[in-house]
Amino acid sequence: MNDLILEFYTALNNCDGNKMVKCYHDDVVFEDPAFGILKGNRAKSMWLMLCESQNGNGFKVEHSNIITNEKTGSAHWEAHYTFSKTGRKVHNKIDATFEFKDGLIIKHTDVFDIHNWAKQAIGFKGFLFGDMSFFKNKLQIQTNSLLDKFINKKKLSN
Repeated sequence: MNDLILEFYTALNNCDGNKMVKCYHDDVVFEDPAFGILKGNRAKSMWLMLCESQNGNGFKVEHSNIITNEKTGSAHWEAHYTFSKTGRKVHNKIDATFEFKDGLIIKHTDVFDIHNWAKQAIGFKGFLFGDMSFFKNKLQIQTNSLLDKFINKKKLSN
């Protein structure tokens, strides 16, 4: 399973969404503070969207501390990118946990400090509001709306 996680983060660093989604089980459940809970093709589509939007944009991923067994795993990863909405540089530090089924990722949870991310990505307003639940809820509504538009534009299944 170590190789699977390594393949996943190498594909992310290369903005290769197609390789990333091949690491996911069809019934995958993904969760993070920015998107909330995404299942199946919706989770896969999120990575396709993010890779497409970051490709050639100075996006860089570093991964470390990959620990796996047959059923579970964890990793630390850091993303460096420019937040497109504001043009601000972001260095996001993320801890991931995984569950595996049939040799693929069936559950993937990313945890990061949403307040710290908001300060970097949005600036002063992120500093003021980034740790409030209404901010997280609004962010998830916006990110999922973007995902809906991407899925419809690409004619992907939901």
